[in-house]
Amino acid sequence: MTGLDTGNTGFMLLASSLVMLMTPGLAFFYGGLVGRKNVLAIMMQSFVSMGWTTILWVAFGFSLSFSGGKGAIIGNLDMAFLRGITLSTPSPNETIPMIVFVAYQMMFAVITPALITGAFTNRVTFRAYMLFLTGWLVLVYFPFVHMIWGGGWLAQLGVLDFAGGIVVHVIAGMAALASVLFVGRRRTPEAGPHSIPLVALGTGLLWFGWYGFNAGSEFRVDSVTAIAFLNTDVAASFAAIVWLALDWRLAKRPKFLGLLTGAVAGLATIIILLGVFATKAWNPAGADGLLAGNPSFFFVEVGAVVFASVWSIGFTYGMLWLIDKVTPVRVTAETEEGGLDQGLHGEIAYEGV
Repeated sequence: MTGLDTGNTGFMLLASSLVMLMTPGLAFFYGGLVGRKNVLAIMMQSFVSMGWTTILWVAFGFSLSFSGGKGAIIGNLDMAFLRGITLSTPSPNETIPMIVFVAYQMMFAVITPALITGAFTNRVTFRAYMLFLTGWLVLVYFPFVHMIWGGGWLAQLGVLDFAGGIVVHVIAGMAALASVLFVGRRRTPEAGPHSIPLVALGTGLLWFGWYGFNAGSEFRVDSVTAIAFLNTDVAASFAAIVWLALDWRLAKRPKFLGLLTGAVAGLATIIILLGVFATKAWNPAGADGLLAGNPSFFFVEVGAVVFASVWSIGFTYGMLWLIDKVTPVRVTAETEEGGLDQGLHGEIAYEGV
């Protein structure tokens, strides 16, 4: 393959592994935050995405995201089941093979719908979740990957997204909002996080994996990779300490959970203000934003965020409404009170629960 760089290829395999690690990290993070009767149910929602999303990605997800349809909303099926991809097929970054690009993007696809699950903990049936996972990837995630990263409509308008600010965090966050609105409040109040150590383990894995999530999005090793790596740690560290300080002042105690929550919040919001702070001085392949004297790019980014938010909320809510016509989305009051681990899966995380 022309231009193959073994260093870049090795780095991207490592970055893919780091992003993969984020999904188990998310499972531990959410698992620690719920009660003892619902640990396995929420963790399973993350782990099942590692299997089912991978199958959908290989079957047609990658093709819909990255083949054909230049300037369109969705791609085509030219590369379904990775048809035509060989050892020598180049990726959009010609220094790494396409098979590595497939793997890296697949890890993004795996974690994105799993992010939404924290919004409807303890309230959704597993059958409905599997239908939701499938439909949401097809109707929301794959189109936005294509529109922004696959040369589709938004990319043609000049929208940029370095590491998922829109493609991952905006659409997942808006889907979470739509899910809360549809599913509603808990019938059985939670007593609070059952295991802060589990939350800490999840935070550590997420923080570690996020280096691959952000730095790997450069798809090569250069100075931009290094600044993305550094900014990842700076964002998490500042947010963690700010949250800790606020907890200490308002609750009169330095809360460990606040520190952990702040770190994850900082990691998730590091690229939200791209339209404001972007500058070619730090990424020559990017764009100048509002503070660099280019308000047009700022308005393009804002428009993309608004469009993505409306799309994600609309399709998510509508999809849950349709799923509820096929199979109940919400668990019964009895199952919610007794816990989803035993009620849905016939398993328990702790003896005596």
